[in-house]
Amino acid sequence: MSMLRRSVRSVSAVTFSACMVVSIAGAGVAQSQSLESQSTAAFGSLQQAGSSLGSLEDLLPGGKAPKNIIYMVGDGMGFNHVANTNLFESGQSRYAVEGEADGEALEEAGGEAVQVYEGDEWQQSSMSTYPVDSGYDPVKAWNDNDYINQNVTDSAAAGTAMATGQKTLNGMIGVDAEGNELENTNERALSIGKSAGVVSSVPFNHATPAAWGAHNSDRNALHDMADEMIDSDLNVIFGAGHPDFDDNAAGRDAKYEYLSEEGQDLLESGDSGFEYFDDSETFADLAAGNVSSDRYFGLAPVATTLQQNRDGESVVPGDVPANDVTDLPTMSTAALNVLGQDEDGFQVMIEGGAIDWTGHANESARNVEETQDFNAAVEAVNVWVEKNSNWDETLVIVTADHETGYLSGEDQGDGWKALHGPTGQLPSHQWYSGNHTNQLVPVFVRGAGADAVIAAADKQDPVRGSYIDNTTIAKLTLENWWTAEGK
Repeated sequence: MSMLRRSVRSVSAVTFSACMVVSIAGAGVAQSQSLESQSTAAFGSLQQAGSSLGSLEDLLPGGKAPKNIIYMVGDGMGFNHVANTNLFESGQSRYAVEGEADGEALEEAGGEAVQVYEGDEWQQSSMSTYPVDSGYDPVKAWNDNDYINQNVTDSAAAGTAMATGQKTLNGMIGVDAEGNELENTNERALSIGKSAGVVSSVPFNHATPAAWGAHNSDRNALHDMADEMIDSDLNVIFGAGHPDFDDNAAGRDAKYEYLSEEGQDLLESGDSGFEYFDDSETFADLAAGNVSSDRYFGLAPVATTLQQNRDGESVVPGDVPANDVTDLPTMSTAALNVLGQDEDGFQVMIEGGAIDWTGHANESARNVEETQDFNAAVEAVNVWVEKNSNWDETLVIVTADHETGYLSGEDQGDGWKALHGPTGQLPSHQWYSGNHTNQLVPVFVRGAGADAVIAAADKQDPVRGSYIDNTTIAKLTLENWWTAEGK
């Protein structure tokens, strides 16, 4: 049977505020050479992937490990995706970069907080996303704006790095480049008596949630990964991918794209070990606190995405009526109410997966819609922590697995252009790709362990400042916080 394995700062944190203006103009040849040396080293990622973060005990004496970890992934959500939504909502945003392609002269603009994760209680850094056979060169990234279009990750490799602390090849889920299974942080949580789960606005076994629940050398082996997740010890699996519904949440003849007929039969029979449901009302009921089990499988009544793939062509956000289906904030609160029953704590990955789908399709209005849904989920999580837990025991991470669509300002040319626009209108913008990019993505952290994440940002980008790698947080979890000795 294929199951998730039941194996086994006192120093001041440097707070990289989202409104910080980072400039190395006039920094001189020595700093430029230092960045060049660092970026060259980044290409030794095959060796780096297997390296240890090392103990942070000397850096973080008395540091308290988080009891609960809530990892929130806006799939495809780069800095400009956040700015795009902020501009639409408020007419201003942080993160703007504009000027000639010269990392030593470019600066990140400041701005007021719009989203809850931009508030003063949160700390901000950035994160590299490349797969095991690539790298990130912080000098080339700003001196040649086509560089970030090259050697990009997919969600399988990025999700695996974020979940396991080890990089792999594109297309591979929960395994290293040789196909060997890797332990993920959900498995570690289960092995030390915690609960664990995944939540997504796209199919439950799509690449990112699968990285926290399955192991397969082929991300397209959807039925196999679905079977593995159903047969696992996870406490919560929530997502889309229902065979019996279309993208408008209307019934249809079954199409077994994500879930096999046998898998659906097992869930519906009650023999899977999960309390199974496939209606929006039960998500709402769980979110209201009416929880009677410690294991739930919730399949949203929609084919691929909660909203992004519904009929109609949106010109502005909200102009096409939404499906009558649950949303990510409700699913997130429902999951936390289930997992929060465990006195030993929990780990959960919550994904706003369709931000990525809008980026691939270059859907500007629906990109704002999906980012707003994800932002609302972060707000819901923030409320849940303050009502049902506290920031001394719970760590919340808000980030992305990569950027999608190369969203930037209009007519960028060889330099960099910022997005601009007044409240209530789509900002002036342009999509420069239908694929992922290799640029850094934002990371926002709050709660137990947040200082350790910021302290581990030991790489330097000339514009975004200090940054972590996408393996860093999982390494902190597996090597420093939730160790076998710490059971």
